Amino acid sequence: MATAILIDGDFFLRRYRALHGKQPPQEVAEGMHRMCLEHLNQSGQRRNLYRIFFYDCPPLTKKAHHPITGKAVDFSKTPVAVWRLEFHAALKRLRKVALRLGYLNEHVAHWTPRPEKLKELLLSKTTVADLAEEDVLYAAPQKGVDMRIGLDIASIAFKQQADQIILIAGDSDFVPAAKLARREGIDFILDPIWATIRSDLHEHIDGLRTVLPRPNIRPKDAATHPPG
Repeated sequence: MATAILIDGDFFLRRYRALHGKQPPQEVAEGMHRMCLEHLNQSGQRRNLYRIFFYDCPPLTKKAHHPITGKAVDFSKTPVAVWRLEFHAALKRLRKVALRLGYLNEHVAHWTPRPEKLKELLLSKTTVADLAEEDVLYAAPQKGVDMRIGLDIASIAFKQQADQIILIAGDSDFVPAAKLARREGIDFILDPIWATIRSDLHEHIDGLRTVLPRPNIRPKDAATHPPG
């Protein structure tokens, strides 16, 4: 049969940026596609690809006033939003890539200090009056992404569209869906892109494999636990 590859988009983009720095949207999309195709090379053979599912959210489009400067901010015109929209457009042009979009919950979005600044505030190493414009960010939680990943895993398993699922993610939210897929005979592989995962997650997967090389690591050393 074939391999289905599911990608937690926000996790992938954070890890890819950590390993390779900031890159144009088209280059990141192509890099993601190459990484997925490399996953098909297993045990000296090349598996068939069912489809690549990329899960993400459109960027914010609302306007808000910055709490430090008081300036109006149009999030639809920020570099972050422009980059994300160009990236989504690039994904849609790639063969066998399906873009699955959730949404950002704007109703509970709020300004918050960046993690490093929040830590300094809690340790009394700085004060609110010392915060600069770039020290705060607008946080809006994702909604619908985990649900879509779970539904697609269940659909692939029940419809027998693939006999292997490779999930590129870093948290434990996938565990119930992984259990279901494995009960249906699916070979379930996790790729955390070199991120550390909880030790108890190993019992819920059939293999751990990363094909994207770290900087200064030879490509032949990139895989950790090849499936099979």
